[in-house]
Amino acid sequence: MSGQPVNLAEERYVVYVPSQHAARGYGLLVFVPPWQDARLPQGWAGVLDRFGVVFVSAARSGNDENLGRREPLALLAAENIIRRYPVDPERVYVAGFSGGSRVALRLVLGYSDLFHGAILNAGSDPIGNSEVPLPPRELLLRFQNSTHLIYVTGELDTPHANEDLVSMRSMRQWCVFNVDNFVQPRVPHEVATAAALSRSLGDLTNSTQPDPAKLDACRSAIETELETKLQSVESLIANGQKAEAQKRLKSVDERFGGLAAPRSLDLASRF
Repeated sequence: MSGQPVNLAEERYVVYVPSQHAARGYGLLVFVPPWQDARLPQGWAGVLDRFGVVFVSAARSGNDENLGRREPLALLAAENIIRRYPVDPERVYVAGFSGGSRVALRLVLGYSDLFHGAILNAGSDPIGNSEVPLPPRELLLRFQNSTHLIYVTGELDTPHANEDLVSMRSMRQWCVFNVDNFVQPRVPHEVATAAALSRSLGDLTNSTQPDPAKLDACRSAIETELETKLQSVESLIANGQKAEAQKRLKSVDERFGGLAAPRSLDLASRF
């Protein structure tokens, strides 16, 4: 296996630290860009000051890089800011623009124990497939319980606005209900304005928990579907139909990802 593709001593970040923070500490916004340089988007500083949020973004983390660099760069940014400054763990967020927003979605889904919200700016995907698989059960439950997603796209950026609708529909299918979406009037495919950032941070700051009854009912339906599909695989194996069982297990794995483990791994070991 190849080693870690990031040598932190050779990496560069831009960090913006407001002069004041709330009693529990700063908020933190880790930003994944589509560009290669490390910069603070124009107009964002005043908003970060008002909300007491530290901003950090890595260089050489744009769309020209692969996930093997972009994700660890963002995680290392969060870890080092948290070590260096007083940060409120309930206000740690990830954001991105365009291709960086797609990375931010993967980060908030996979690391819901770190990030409590995400600002997805003009770039999103559905979850629960081979491209964006579900994390292990504990992290998925945390994602459903306490993660707040904000979708922000320009009115004139029609392709990405349509992608947001598909992504939000998949969130509802996977019992992720703490989701907000708004359109920036007359804005094309551009990074969020200061006003949009302000609204997003305000929504994240005032986040509420999803309705417990609605969440339980949704989870129960998913568990029933998963159990039915896994039992189907087990029956095929028991009847000696291993080729068909393998095909169905692959389908289960693509749809349910970490939610199906470790049982899916046990079944795979029987081929």
